[in-house]
Amino acid sequence: MRQIRFLRSIVLLILSIGFVRISTAQEKKQLTVEWMYSREAREVTELPTVRWLQNGKAILYDSRKPESERTLELLDPGTLRRTSYLNAAKALESLKSLLGEATPSVITFPEDIDPSGRRAFYLFQKDILLLDISSATFTRLTNTPDEETSVNFSPDGNKLAFVRKNDLYVYDLERKREVRLTTDGSATILNGTLSWVYWEEIFGRRDIGYWWSEDSKALAFLRTDESEVNIETYVDFKPWSPRVITQRYPKVGQKNPAVKVGVVEIESQKTTWVNLHHHPHEYIIRVKWLPDNKRLSVQTMNRLQTQIDLFFVDRATGEPTPILRETHNTWLNISDDFYVLKDGKHFIWSSERDGYEHLYRYTMDGKLVNQMTKGNWPIRASSGGVFWLRQAVCSIDEKNGWIYFTALEKSSVEKHLYRVRFDGTGMTRLSKEDGTHGPSFSPDSRYYFDRFSTISSLPELRLHKNDGTQLQVVGASRPELVADFDLQFSSIFTIKARDGFELPAQILKPKDFDPTKKYPVIFYVYGGPSAPQVSNAWQSPYYDNILARNGYLVMRVDPRNSTAMSKRLEDLIFKRTMGEIELNDLVDAVRWAKSQPYVDSTRIGVWGWSGGGSYTMLAMSRSKEFKAGIAVAGVSDFRYYDTKWAEALMQTEETNKEGYEHVSLLRYAKDLHGRLLLVHGTYDDNVHIENAWAFADELIRANKMFEMMIYPMRMHGISDVPARIHLYNTMVEFWKRNL
Repeated sequence: MRQIRFLRSIVLLILSIGFVRISTAQEKKQLTVEWMYSREAREVTELPTVRWLQNGKAILYDSRKPESERTLELLDPGTLRRTSYLNAAKALESLKSLLGEATPSVITFPEDIDPSGRRAFYLFQKDILLLDISSATFTRLTNTPDEETSVNFSPDGNKLAFVRKNDLYVYDLERKREVRLTTDGSATILNGTLSWVYWEEIFGRRDIGYWWSEDSKALAFLRTDESEVNIETYVDFKPWSPRVITQRYPKVGQKNPAVKVGVVEIESQKTTWVNLHHHPHEYIIRVKWLPDNKRLSVQTMNRLQTQIDLFFVDRATGEPTPILRETHNTWLNISDDFYVLKDGKHFIWSSERDGYEHLYRYTMDGKLVNQMTKGNWPIRASSGGVFWLRQAVCSIDEKNGWIYFTALEKSSVEKHLYRVRFDGTGMTRLSKEDGTHGPSFSPDSRYYFDRFSTISSLPELRLHKNDGTQLQVVGASRPELVADFDLQFSSIFTIKARDGFELPAQILKPKDFDPTKKYPVIFYVYGGPSAPQVSNAWQSPYYDNILARNGYLVMRVDPRNSTAMSKRLEDLIFKRTMGEIELNDLVDAVRWAKSQPYVDSTRIGVWGWSGGGSYTMLAMSRSKEFKAGIAVAGVSDFRYYDTKWAEALMQTEETNKEGYEHVSLLRYAKDLHGRLLLVHGTYDDNVHIENAWAFADELIRANKMFEMMIYPMRMHGISDVPARIHLYNTMVEFWKRNL
């Protein structure tokens, strides 16, 4: 009997061990903040890098392959053949002969490839190294203690322009010689490179300070004098004696950098200055060569940003001819959608004059021919870059009479590809799948790559014909890389505001969501003009999933000015940004959430970064809807912010002093309701830390308890991996304590 019981016990033990093993095998991996910032996480959304060549073929580099297999490949869209384009092993050996032990383990995609695909350049150890692709050999072009920046090939691929110590240079690849084009570069005189406010606000974090003529014989460039611009200071705590760092940063009402345009001829090094003395302006916002190479276009903007003037400038004399003037009673957004057609008779211009951004066709003397796109929807940049960059046109096919562009016509939370005839007829949506499409066209407009994703599907790279027909998946999505995490995805819907306006929103629920239970809710906000956060696109939902796993519902909502639906909605916050319009929409969304039977109305949180940090401070001080909030790198008073952005939304303090006073969050700090965590980096050169110090000081004056996390010598993005891991773990811990 005892023997039978013993055997039965052994069998049960074996069965239980087997069950444990099966259960363990079926358990999902634990999603952590540490994983979010791992190499493994970055690999999830990696896609091949692609670059179209003049001949209509494309160069690819697939970093997802094993290192030993990575190389430049050539894709022929006509035959769909992919072939090796570079002997990577030989190129690596050549590179090692120049760099020695500093040589990387693998050849990566270059900084740029010349239009014909013959050469590419890399930046190593602050110098320029040229790769001859066919021979797989590297040549060092520069060898100086000073860094070369803003490097670009000429259109014919035979020269490289670059900036060194704020002067403009050209390296002639055929003659193997370096030519210095400007000589007055200094700490405050910048040639061919941008001051901070131009880099950030006008050119969207791209150092675009010069432009090649199509004949590769001249450069148009910006010369900037920053000597009268306000100086900001930062103090580094390393090494033992603190180091002081300075930055030229113009604040509201202060002097901007003085900028002018020059045209320098490569052979003679002669510079002709564009003569705008009789055309008052504050900013030079765009420069572009005309196809005839005899003229260039220059766009200027006034201080209040209510007027843009387009000039055509003679290359030889620098004399401008006024062509077009765009005006608006609030502010004008800068657009890159200006194109002179090769027929020499017309140009295309984008405008928000009817309340929506659309395309218009003009004759070369500035006479309107026709509106090309129209409707209660805007054209909109497809993907990549910052939200204030406007470039919706993807390709212009003059031979067949089509212009290709992306727009919000189907939905405000999706971006789709369209084409239309020059006369405005025949508009067709080419992208069929719901989601967000990011097209990149071949020079001849026959093919395009589409980077596609949805809120629940990873990015994928596909090759299409210009009629939308899919030819090949060039880089398939890899959902298996996150399958073990059992990710949950947000659902997109709308919330009715008090006046009936449909606010875009999304909500993420835990996998084990039980509608009979009560859940706390965390809102993520941004709130800036035409900067939507609700989108049917992949959003890397890892942090939201961590919160959901901890029992929170996670929501996003866009106030109406943020939806990018129209210029009219943007204009609602003119002269009263961070005010009642945005707050009321956020409050209406929160009250919708509180009305749901599964929401604990006493436990609502809000957080955001940059503009979202501002709106978190706004929500916590001017409403009583939230129990806790986290404000990361937010502006607390627009008088601390830069001229270009702040004055667009608020004008100058001289013209809108009452508005600045009314929306300043500093005056409302005393009304803080709930627990607030302020987060800022001490080297934030965008939203300076004085914004956090000032708000904290007002909280102290009012005896309001709050928390603060300061990141030493971190900039606006607090972007290094240790700081990011620390910050997101800090936020998780904060929510656990306060919600």
